[in-house]
Amino acid sequence: MSRRRIAYVLPIHNEEGNIPLLHERLTAVAATLADRYDVEFVYVDDGSRDRSLELLRGLRARDPRVSVYALARNYGHQIAVTAGLDVADADAVIVMDSDLQDPPEVSLELVARWEDGVDVAYAQRRTRDDGLFKRATAHGFYWLLSHLANVDIPRDTGDFRLMDRRVVAELRKHPEHNRFIRGLVASIGFRQEAVLFDRDARHAGETGYPLRKMLKLAGDGIFGFSTAPLKLISRVGGAMAVIALLWTIYLVVARVVSPGSVIEGWTYLAAGMFLLGGIQMLMLGVLGSYLGRIYVEVQGRPLYAFAVSETGPPER
Repeated sequence: MSRRRIAYVLPIHNEEGNIPLLHERLTAVAATLADRYDVEFVYVDDGSRDRSLELLRGLRARDPRVSVYALARNYGHQIAVTAGLDVADADAVIVMDSDLQDPPEVSLELVARWEDGVDVAYAQRRTRDDGLFKRATAHGFYWLLSHLANVDIPRDTGDFRLMDRRVVAELRKHPEHNRFIRGLVASIGFRQEAVLFDRDARHAGETGYPLRKMLKLAGDGIFGFSTAPLKLISRVGGAMAVIALLWTIYLVVARVVSPGSVIEGWTYLAAGMFLLGGIQMLMLGVLGSYLGRIYVEVQGRPLYAFAVSETGPPER
């Protein structure tokens, strides 16, 4: 009977300061699993501009368990993870970031849950060594997502998780471009359980998620798993119509009761027009966000392209 396999999928973007220590810690974890599983490491370089790809090739030359895939350009974290999931062939796949904020040692607990019959074991942050702004915005995002999303997406989770082969197979059937993987996994179902952990600070380098990318990811999560913004447009429009009707009735009654009175307030009228115009533009922006996503999906373009693919036993 062949041994079962576990694959680590590791997206890389400008992580030259983290790769050596990351692989050292992963190797130690793999040694703990070696008596029960064959372990492989799938590194996906997402268009790095530093020495990351060079270092990954060095790892591959020394460790036959390492596979290196380099995307043709920087596609983004979620696409890099998707590419890794597409090529990983294992009984269980563990996705984790490469900045050492996701401690590799926690993956042992994920494997233990999988051995107990869990299909998805996701790492949920008990504490996080981040700045006040990052913690506040993350809390606000997950609060908003929990109230808007059509599926129950666990709070304080990233993409650090173990997925059984069946879950990965189902995930591959979701081809959308604006990806929010933790939401897709939650929507698939199966038995899913949390493993609490303390998130460390980034070991080296700069975050791959500046404010602009954080906002895009938040948008992908909300627009991809909720129609609440569209429903909100109808409610705001209805409320504005009711206010306009009441105001019109007031003007008519005032003219009938006191024909000689003059209803003044052009300043308020102008302010109201600008407010209404702003609301309309906001509504158009929400509609445009949904329409833009439809346009991208209708194009049917590939999610990514590989420039480098190095697998199998390394050349000597």
